[in-house]
Amino acid sequence: MKYNPIDSKLFKKNRANFMQQMHPKTLAVFNSNDIYPISADSTIPFQQHRDIFYLSGVDQEESILVLMPNANNPVHKEVLFLKETNEHIAVWEGEKLTKEKAFERTGVTAVYWLQQFDTIFNQMMAEAEGIYFNTNEHLRANTEVQTREDRFIVKCKEKYPAHQVYKSAPILHALRSKKDPIEIDLMQHACDITAKGINRVLDFLKPGVWEDELEAEIMHEFLRNRSKGFAYTPIIASGKNACVLHYIENNAQCQDGDVILMDFGAEYANYASDQTRCFPVNGRFTDRQKQVYNAVLNVKKAAEKLLVPGTLIPEYHKEVGKLMTDQLLQIGLLDKTDVKNENPEWPAYKKYFMHGASHFIGLDTHDSGLYHKPIEAGMVFTCEPGIYIPEENLGIRLEDDLIVRESGDPFNMMASIPLEIEEIEETMNSK
Repeated sequence: MKYNPIDSKLFKKNRANFMQQMHPKTLAVFNSNDIYPISADSTIPFQQHRDIFYLSGVDQEESILVLMPNANNPVHKEVLFLKETNEHIAVWEGEKLTKEKAFERTGVTAVYWLQQFDTIFNQMMAEAEGIYFNTNEHLRANTEVQTREDRFIVKCKEKYPAHQVYKSAPILHALRSKKDPIEIDLMQHACDITAKGINRVLDFLKPGVWEDELEAEIMHEFLRNRSKGFAYTPIIASGKNACVLHYIENNAQCQDGDVILMDFGAEYANYASDQTRCFPVNGRFTDRQKQVYNAVLNVKKAAEKLLVPGTLIPEYHKEVGKLMTDQLLQIGLLDKTDVKNENPEWPAYKKYFMHGASHFIGLDTHDSGLYHKPIEAGMVFTCEPGIYIPEENLGIRLEDDLIVRESGDPFNMMASIPLEIEEIEETMNSK
């Protein structure tokens, strides 16, 4: 791993919080992700399943965490199974976790090698009346590929058909929606690395440069700051490309007079950052570009003030839609007739702002969270309004990561990144 060690008290706290919500005489199982093959002997770089990481801090393949708060054997209250390391593995793949290192990183006292799993798990299941399975219930999840977790669930149901089945997802969604101060520090570090990426890329942005050249400069800055890289596939979209919401080709040449939209964020210790900024390729916005940019900025500033404890997220999105409608009227993209005759299921503003205004962020870019419950202090959201005008070759989206506080406006973790037009132009023309 590239990141510095994380205090194990975070993972101890997370496990304790989860176990407090488990039914009596149950256990819960969490599996690492697979290492996914490409072809021949090539694989996709390993990415740990965020839930087992959240509960243990283990960032290694073929790991299993079992939680059983009412275990007859107190040692088995928390059990971690790891792939056994040896000299051969150390030579070919690098050192894996030893039992001692695993305890240091996780705080789990009972650490066994993976080949002992069937025997010990069978003993634990003999005591248990129910089991928590960790299925992917994220609203945006694509569950076509069978995961290591999925295979375990199928096998377990066949072997232990009499056990009551429970879901881990509702508990984890609630827990992960609010961030511990240690998590906030890790996310702030990711945001700070992202800011360094912005500073670097502005040195290279000019007419004639290619989008992928800019992407390469950002990646360079991320890696040299102990990030694995992008928290999600970056969008480096100049001109009309910015009107494609998930444009990821990043292969066009930046033209004089265009605005470039850059939606990217660094990961750090598996935690994500997520920002979007728009810059004039030649260092100066046109009057029309300023008009549209400020319309988006006005919506963003007003929307942020709604991210406070007690706000209901569906109502928040409705209010942001009203804010956007007002701005679109002011800049001439909508008229009163458009609004009067709009379809309530697809309001008039959706022609130019068709996506959501905010999402949870944390271990996942689109993090787990309870979208039907009121916002609480300690939650972290993006705020990302946008206006997209293909016929003007112009797309503007502005996005920051915000911590909800007990009182007052949320704290902006991206505050060091230029946002106002004057600051952007001054920064670009002083380089």
